[in-house]
Amino acid sequence: MKEFELKYGCNPNQKPAKIFMHDGSDLPIEILSGRPGYINFLDAFNSYQLVKELKEALGMCAVTSFKHVSPTSAAVGIPLSKELKKAVFQDDIEGLDDSPLACAYARARGTDRMCSFGDWVALSDVCDVTTAKMIKREVSDGVIAPGYEPEALEILKTKRKGAYNIVKIDPDYVPDPVEHKQVYGITFEQGRNNFKIDRELLGNIVTANKVLPESAVRDLIVSLITLKYTQSNSVCYAVDGQAIGVGAGQQSRIHCTRLAGTKADTWFLRQHEKVLELPFRDDIGRPDRDNVIDGYINKNEEDVCADGVWQRYFTRRPEPFTHEEMRAYLDSIDGVSLGSDAFLPFFDNIERAKRSGVKYIAEPGGSIRDDAVIECCDKYGMVMAFTGMRLFHH
Repeated sequence: MKEFELKYGCNPNQKPAKIFMHDGSDLPIEILSGRPGYINFLDAFNSYQLVKELKEALGMCAVTSFKHVSPTSAAVGIPLSKELKKAVFQDDIEGLDDSPLACAYARARGTDRMCSFGDWVALSDVCDVTTAKMIKREVSDGVIAPGYEPEALEILKTKRKGAYNIVKIDPDYVPDPVEHKQVYGITFEQGRNNFKIDRELLGNIVTANKVLPESAVRDLIVSLITLKYTQSNSVCYAVDGQAIGVGAGQQSRIHCTRLAGTKADTWFLRQHEKVLELPFRDDIGRPDRDNVIDGYINKNEEDVCADGVWQRYFTRRPEPFTHEEMRAYLDSIDGVSLGSDAFLPFFDNIERAKRSGVKYIAEPGGSIRDDAVIECCDKYGMVMAFTGMRLFHH
């Protein structure tokens, strides 16, 4: 296939629209179902790069959930605890522990379920039946993978009455080393960001504490590769082989850190016994449960415990989740990793990261206030590595 005509571009008024190879060669994809759109393909190609690179860096299958050209999360295939399975609504999946790819999907899709509503999914490996069954029951726009087991493909083809977008990509495809795009009719050219993120990148530890366990190395690599494909400015918290909070596209670094930290806190608090035992009515579906859980934790627009409100969602009125209870739970967490796509300009980022259990940090360094940032890390016994490499993505 030399080109694929799209219904429209980013918006319905932007026509004509298509994808094609600049050199006239065949596209490295097959569309197995559906008709992906312009934004779908932006998500597909960015997300597949992320999981392909994670697989190469860590030797583990990887999955990411993408929305509006940034990941809501990314994860590698590590088994989930009983509590985490329940928190991400995957405790009823038979054979989950037997499929590393399904475990990666459960983590990536379950991290920020509100933001992943209507997502695009990328898989590093051939889609198996267990993963396909999980994808089928979530609200999603499409999936990209290097292949699909025959039964898995048939399962996915039944999604959205046969209109679900399923894309197969050639795993051996190598993109041109020079990239082009146009803005306002003007062509931009740059070398593709082929910078390799691996263990060696974390060798320059600048804090007094220089003990960086392998689990933290893995999580920092997950964080940094996630940031490489996240709209900048961006910060990413990670633990247990998954990104648990992504703060994307903020103009201020501290706003990235706060946004990502709030998402990480919500992910942790979803696993608190008060949340796991919320007495939902049987007729409340998963997307509505996600909204209610977010309201229960973050005290949003609607007090879900208020009289006249709780009856919509619960069989009985739940006890409020107090600030003191949340703070005590979060204060017990340690060992979280944090990556930043550019240097941390002020120590306030460290103070905020500490509130979400961060122990390990990777950032480029190079700020005139590096000393103050390092001093703050030392105050909390954190380990920080300067990577020397910015990871902006636009």
